[in-house]
Amino acid sequence: MTQRGFFICLEGLDGCGKTTQAKLLAKRLRKDYHTIYTAEPSKGPIGTFVKKHCLHAANRGSIVTEALLFAADRVDHLESEVLPALEKGKTVISDRYIFSSLAYQGAAGLDLKWIEEVNKHAVRPDLALFIDVDPKTVIGRLKKKKSVMENLQTQLKVREVYLQYVDNGTLIRINGNRSKREVAREIWTVVKGRLEEIP
Repeated sequence: MTQRGFFICLEGLDGCGKTTQAKLLAKRLRKDYHTIYTAEPSKGPIGTFVKKHCLHAANRGSIVTEALLFAADRVDHLESEVLPALEKGKTVISDRYIFSSLAYQGAAGLDLKWIEEVNKHAVRPDLALFIDVDPKTVIGRLKKKKSVMENLQTQLKVREVYLQYVDNGTLIRINGNRSKREVAREIWTVVKGRLEEIP
């Protein structure tokens, strides 16, 4: 990769092991590629506000406002961190990206086309993976986090939206109902195959 870098995002339900897998992938990629790990909400000012005010049940307000805040943070994240890294030829792994907005705010009732429109400035990732875990499995993990999403009905809706993007080929499904090592192995196989296709 002598020119533009490679942009990978990992998606999934809260508690699916996504962050663990993103960091494992970054560690493995660093053996051969200049790789950075990042996440959304970002560490920037908008992302910090989002983490404080939008991720806990007691603070959740308008879903429209929430979606717009996530979209604003995404643009800030891209401009301040992701795009500069890609322009330097680095590999960027983002723990959550636009598909999280589509899945979570979509599950809350917002129109997916509208969410896509307010995120129209978000660059398309080169590879997007969805770690698919049984919603019943993640519920026990979420109860410890006091997430706004810690109920089975919501998790089922979120997964349903994610699977729409798997079905249309935008996301690649990874079976997350296995050991950490097995999931990591499948992710690496997919990523390695895609990187080898780069001329």
